Amino acid sequence: MDVRHPFSRRRFFGGVAAAVGALGLKPASVFGQARTQQFGGSADQYDAFVKIASNENNWGPPEQVMQAMNGAWKYANRYGYPDGNVVREIADFHGVKPENVLLTAGSGEVLQVVGTTYLQGDRQKVLGADPSYGSVYQHATNIKAEAIKIPLLKDYTQNIPAMIEAANRNARDIGFFYLCNPNNPTGVVVPAKEIKQVVDGIPKDMPILIDEAYHHFVDDPAYAESVHYVKEGRPVIVARTFSKIAALAAMRVGYAIAPADIIARMRPYSMNSVNVLAKHGAVASLKDTAGQAEVKKKITDLRNQTTRELEAWGYPVIPSQTNFFMVSLHDKTVQPTIEAFREKGVLVGRPFPPMLNHLRVSVGRPEEMDKFLASFKEIFPKKAPVSSMARG
Repeated sequence: MDVRHPFSRRRFFGGVAAAVGALGLKPASVFGQARTQQFGGSADQYDAFVKIASNENNWGPPEQVMQAMNGAWKYANRYGYPDGNVVREIADFHGVKPENVLLTAGSGEVLQVVGTTYLQGDRQKVLGADPSYGSVYQHATNIKAEAIKIPLLKDYTQNIPAMIEAANRNARDIGFFYLCNPNNPTGVVVPAKEIKQVVDGIPKDMPILIDEAYHHFVDDPAYAESVHYVKEGRPVIVARTFSKIAALAAMRVGYAIAPADIIARMRPYSMNSVNVLAKHGAVASLKDTAGQAEVKKKITDLRNQTTRELEAWGYPVIPSQTNFFMVSLHDKTVQPTIEAFREKGVLVGRPFPPMLNHLRVSVGRPEEMDKFLASFKEIFPKKAPVSSMARG
């Protein structure tokens, strides 16, 4: 069994020839991503693993979403098929116009398209926190741009004052400002008041990409979504995905919400590759608010239960507002821990430098988290109970 073959989780092929030609790059360098793991064994071997490595929704799509996708198979042989009016449905859901929406193959394509759009000419730097979702920075490297990374604070929050200061000091070089909120891999939110500080405190023409892939899981009252800045005409791009709460990771569907002029500038670099099943599944997911609230409760309850048990075993956890969390391994490192869990049939998260003593764990189903905890206690000795890593 081999689970070590890397692949680009959100790599896309074909299209955007104009962008590739203009940049003088090979397609692979444009679409390179942060690496994850491609399972190399059989389907039966894959199914036997507990999969809590990639922040997926292990509950899967609800029945009504499956029915919507299955009903779209009849269009599999068509080009100009009815697509469920997916762009209009997304626009109506958020109270914006269709010209404010760009449909993409997951939110990962949004991150790439923003990079390709704005890291050109004299402004070839993206500014963001570190660690954060690394594909933004990897894509910048792949298109021969650069990243200004501001380390997290000791409480694992993003250092917003330092980021604002760096944005103003390097304004001539920065193509866009990146915020992952909640942050991946820590699960920590940027409060609404700090988002406002960014919007109001950096140059007015500097685009701000806010990655809200995990916003559905947030309970923190200090948090707020950022679509209202788009409605105000601010240069804010909000990235959303159906991969997490909607459990459509393999279907590859997401979108950007931004002012119409920004969407128009981004559109030539998008691939228009979302398939018919994904579109109909996305429309059904937008309407499944009750089902998403139910699965959110299941996931957050399991997350809280699991983290309490880890802390009782002596391993502190960073307070998370997502469907994953990071647990401190004390003096142990992540890579050998990954191998130890794999031997026990559990797939856990990859390393996130420089946090190499913290393991990211996605929240699965109850029986999966039971197996994770049992395996954790076999791998790591019991220590004195600890409290959560308090923030603020």
